[in-house]
Amino acid sequence: MTSRLEISRNGLWSNNVALVQLLGLCPLLAVTSTVVNGVGLGIATLITLLLSNTIVSLIRGFVRNEVRLPVFVLIIASVVTIIELTMQAMFYDLYLVLGIFIPLIVTNCAIIGRAEGFASRNPVGPAALDGLMMGFGFLVVLALLGGMREIIGFGTLFANAELMFGEGAQSLKLEINPDYSGFLLAVLPPGAFFGLAILIAAKNWLDLRPQEKTEIVAPAPESA
Repeated sequence: MTSRLEISRNGLWSNNVALVQLLGLCPLLAVTSTVVNGVGLGIATLITLLLSNTIVSLIRGFVRNEVRLPVFVLIIASVVTIIELTMQAMFYDLYLVLGIFIPLIVTNCAIIGRAEGFASRNPVGPAALDGLMMGFGFLVVLALLGGMREIIGFGTLFANAELMFGEGAQSLKLEINPDYSGFLLAVLPPGAFFGLAILIAAKNWLDLRPQEKTEIVAPAPESA
């Protein structure tokens, strides 16, 4: 059985949904024009992964192989519907901003992939942890990409925080440069691709650093 440390490392870094598996890119690229938008969708995706993995693991012994995928999709759709209705009731303005990308969580390949590839083969504890870590890894990438695009595109950070945290959160908005006129490309779809490419390149560079150090430190072979 996979250890908890390995499950956490896979979700957050080694097998990150966005940076390694490159799944769920449509909402990731579409809504991350600000930190708040990215965090809102990231939390919805995290909750979906956590609940769907847990439920799939609980019923895995009762579902026939012939119908397991339709059953998994039904579970995910039910969870997403609950999340969508909750957001509509409690965070209506944010719900309007995220729009169609909340119900489209159902079609996120990462969620059905974790249900089929991990949750259906493991006990509840590891399955829930896998969903939590995979979701949190995706959330972090959404937040980082949203922050990068918001700073470059608008010159702000945490704009519209009141959509998630209430009117009192308006003070969280940071003006990085009051005289900055903005950079439109950063908040358009091409800017999302450039931002994601930078994050992937940074992760790959960090992964290669220990290997480069080992090659430098390793002694040269002695000649006969």
